[in-house]
Amino acid sequence: MDSYAVFLRGINVGGINIKMADLRDALKNCGFPDAKTLLASGNVVLSSNLDAAAVKQECEKCLRATFGYDAWVVVLDAGRVAQLVDACPYPEDDKSTHTYITISSDIPSLDELEAAGSLLEKHNQQRLGPEALAWLAPVGGTLDSPFSKVSSKAKFKAATTTRNLRTLIKVRDAAAALDAGQAKGS
Repeated sequence: MDSYAVFLRGINVGGINIKMADLRDALKNCGFPDAKTLLASGNVVLSSNLDAAAVKQECEKCLRATFGYDAWVVVLDAGRVAQLVDACPYPEDDKSTHTYITISSDIPSLDELEAAGSLLEKHNQQRLGPEALAWLAPVGGTLDSPFSKVSSKAKFKAATTTRNLRTLIKVRDAAAALDAGQAKGS
């Protein structure tokens, strides 16, 4: 069984409010019995015999049926989350900037986002792999940063989501704990 991180796009902002306990229960009822939520921004770790694409499809179907909204998720293998955290060249905590990683389920969308962002901010982003782009925003100015404004456009909504590096570290650690629990149970 493989462990995955599931990142929901656009919940608990903009009118789509889902309690994490309800999210966890919904995913458990949809065939992911060990689903665990982290923070209140739609981060889930779970294990499955399905591949990442099938986990994505099942999670989106479950969320749409349970919560009645047009749900989009990005699913990464738990090991890949750890690799992205390790590859990020920016600091976890800094007094002047916040580090974010935008992840995508559609590589061409991320390519387009990267190209648009690089026109605005030459030195504040770095591609971490085909599905991830790290970028910096000034403390207190994340939503006003040029890259944030570009990434919030509707055309990127279904394929990308952004998390700060601290959140991805928590997701990485929770996924590792899930893996350790599975190893112990085998």
